[in-house]
Amino acid sequence: MLYELHELQHASLMSLRLWAKSTASLYGSPYSPLSYTPMGRVVSAGSELLLRTTRRYKKPDFGLQETVIDGATVPVIEQVTLDKPFCQLRRFVRVGSFPEQPQVLIVAPLSGHFATLLRDTVRTFIHDFDVTITDWRDAKMVPLSEGAFHFDDYVRYVQEFIRFLGPNVHVISVCQPTVPTLVAVSLMAARDEPIRPRSMVMMGGPIDTRKNPTTVNNFAKSKPLLWFENQVIYRVPVRYPGYLRRVYPGFLQHAGFVAMNPGRHIESHREFYHQLVQGDGDSANAHRVFYDEYNAVMDLPAEYYLETLEQVFHKHALPQGTLVSCDEAVHPEAITRTALLTVEGEFDDISGNGQTAAAHDLCFNIPAAQRHHLLAKDVGHYGIFSGRRFRESIYPQIRDFIQSVS
Repeated sequence: MLYELHELQHASLMSLRLWAKSTASLYGSPYSPLSYTPMGRVVSAGSELLLRTTRRYKKPDFGLQETVIDGATVPVIEQVTLDKPFCQLRRFVRVGSFPEQPQVLIVAPLSGHFATLLRDTVRTFIHDFDVTITDWRDAKMVPLSEGAFHFDDYVRYVQEFIRFLGPNVHVISVCQPTVPTLVAVSLMAARDEPIRPRSMVMMGGPIDTRKNPTTVNNFAKSKPLLWFENQVIYRVPVRYPGYLRRVYPGFLQHAGFVAMNPGRHIESHREFYHQLVQGDGDSANAHRVFYDEYNAVMDLPAEYYLETLEQVFHKHALPQGTLVSCDEAVHPEAITRTALLTVEGEFDDISGNGQTAAAHDLCFNIPAAQRHHLLAKDVGHYGIFSGRRFRESIYPQIRDFIQSVS
């Protein structure tokens, strides 16, 4: 019922949003003399702020149309190379004649935000690699006839993607998918499959959440699974293709994101209002870009969310050695031919220090010379895969690691 009430609330504000949009245009247009008055800027700023805090944010585009290589601008084409019910594989192809580059599969989180949250990650890797990313679909847009999506389905998807890209692929998992990615590679190694990734790069993920638990980890364990199922799982309303599918709605996840630090978001919006009034266009646009991405959220399949919560945060099944996936026991020690790099941020408040590095304890049969750990100083969770420190400090070490085992 909560999902339907949320839809009703959004619809009830339609007239207010139309009024705010019209007012922002009237008082903010450079062709309107009202926009050049102090009162005009105040009204325009207030109207835009109202509009942005009540609107829906659609899935952003990657928008990666070019890159710079050796000082030359090179066009980039985005291609869908594999289309699955719950995910598309997107490849970013550089146009022109270039030496063959190592293939990189970036496994994006299925945890609320779209894969475009890793836009900066993709943009950076394009310089040196042939890049493909998992672009997960919003569960409310997947018809119920496509069936459920379980934790094991995620594992099977990752395995299929690795086989599709071939034996020379390097897999980079960011945050939540470090667990199903490690499970997928472990099962492939145990079966002695001919196609396995050359390396795994695991960034800020919950391999073992018993180590330095964060507020997120503690909350996940503070309630029984039945509480989460009763409180955050709802069926998709009739207006969407996924009608009647059980999901963890994006709007609830977004509320959780904001609740982690509400003061910071309130202050950010207050500053945005003053930037508009003062005519600070660059700062205001930076705010728009960030929140266009941050506010764009997707529904998660309920079964996948609940199973991940149970196996990763409640039972700690992978580090305990009790995880069974795809009807097979998971043994990370079976991995011997895939190099491993783990990356953690010093100030990560999502996955605490040591949680990702725990992969080394599980994958102890990988030769020591092919196992490395990077603790990024002065970096939080998002700084591991995005931003200046990522581009200037973390990425060069990841690049060198991959190239050393290619």
